[in-house]
Amino acid sequence: MTDDSPTAPPGSDGSSLASRLRAVLPDLAPWRASADFRRLWWAGLISTFGSFLTFVALPVQIKELTGSAAAVGAIGAVQLVPLIVFGLYGGALADALDKRKLILWTEVGQAVLSAALLVNALLADPAVWLLYVVAALSSALVSVQRPALDSLWPRIVAHQHLPAAASLNALRWQAGAVAGPALAGVVVAYAGLGWAYGADLVTFVASVALALGIASSPASHVAAKPSLKAIAEGARYAWSRKELLGTYIIDIAAMLFAMPLAVLPFLADELDAPWALGLMYAAMPAGAMLVSLTSGWTSRVHRHGRMVVLAAVLWGTAIAAAGVAGNVWLVLLFLLLGGAADMVSGVFRGVMWNQTIPDELRGRLAGIELLSYSAGPQLGQTYVGGVAAWQGVRTAVWSGGVLCVGAVGLLALCLPKLMSYDARTNEHAVRLRAQRAAATASASASASAATAPAPMPAPAES
Repeated sequence: MTDDSPTAPPGSDGSSLASRLRAVLPDLAPWRASADFRRLWWAGLISTFGSFLTFVALPVQIKELTGSAAAVGAIGAVQLVPLIVFGLYGGALADALDKRKLILWTEVGQAVLSAALLVNALLADPAVWLLYVVAALSSALVSVQRPALDSLWPRIVAHQHLPAAASLNALRWQAGAVAGPALAGVVVAYAGLGWAYGADLVTFVASVALALGIASSPASHVAAKPSLKAIAEGARYAWSRKELLGTYIIDIAAMLFAMPLAVLPFLADELDAPWALGLMYAAMPAGAMLVSLTSGWTSRVHRHGRMVVLAAVLWGTAIAAAGVAGNVWLVLLFLLLGGAADMVSGVFRGVMWNQTIPDELRGRLAGIELLSYSAGPQLGQTYVGGVAAWQGVRTAVWSGGVLCVGAVGLLALCLPKLMSYDARTNEHAVRLRAQRAAATASASASASAATAPAPMPAPAES
């Protein structure tokens, strides 16, 4: 039987729609190409989910025990010192030791801390001081783990797939960051703090089990041993790269002035919507997730520095609007838009770092990077908590957003190399791209030589 129906010409609606979707949806190439990437992705998703249960439960517990916005904001101050000390040293460790072992042992340490929070929550009179101690120790472990993890991705993902890997990793974090706080609000309200801490403990155990399957990742043969000299070498390199330095400074400014997380429990009370606290914590990660789910366009952007600046300005604007809005649904909308803007900034900062930093310096630069995107939020929590205690919660939020926009605009004028950065022509990106291509070609040639048939012996002379 013949088919008399007309044949759809090339470029018809079906194929055109599929092409448009592929251009927008996340690129799954890193997921398909690397088993280690998949294992770490799942391990990170599970532990992130649990960590955000604790992320919500901890300030809620301090609020219940003290009733003070400043006491909640002090979490950021407590976490800052170990973040600075161990972030820099953790970067040196990541360059000098096996990255897989660092990731595993720090994950085990986080499980122990979750167990301590669980036991404390079950006491008749929980200790407030223990909450701050655990927050500080957790910050130290994160500061050691993150440089190892961040410097591992370029080893297990092809150079051209790094933007896609950054988006997929962000999507993993956001999935946990949306589901964790949303569930935490319900768990804390109806089941109790102990259940949130217990669930976090279980997720860390599952994460360790998954991470055991990844391959070892020993130090580069040219890596420096961990020392103050090695840390200083990384700092000098970062200082010499003004476009990288600009990404650090822009992010610190944005997070310092416009990070409202510490006062969200109080903002929910002012809006007469305590039921919305979990949604408030989840709104920013949800906005970030929307960007990740439509991140196909990021691979076609080359002027990453300009996008970092634009996104930081949009972040500050959204937070200022959230502080002014008097309706809880509008607040949630602006928090969602802020999270989307912050995600755009994070993607392009990560791409700039991963595509331009030499392998032997990745750990130390990842430690400096950790300070830039973690110290800002920690200081920001202290700042917004202090301003809220002084001038009120709403004023603390909207004024921080306005200060963020002003600071980022001023910094952009002072950072011409950041604004002119182009991944196609930047000397560091071009050099690293060539090195990765040469290494890939060399590996392919070696594999071809190993599998080629042996030559036929020459005939004997008569």
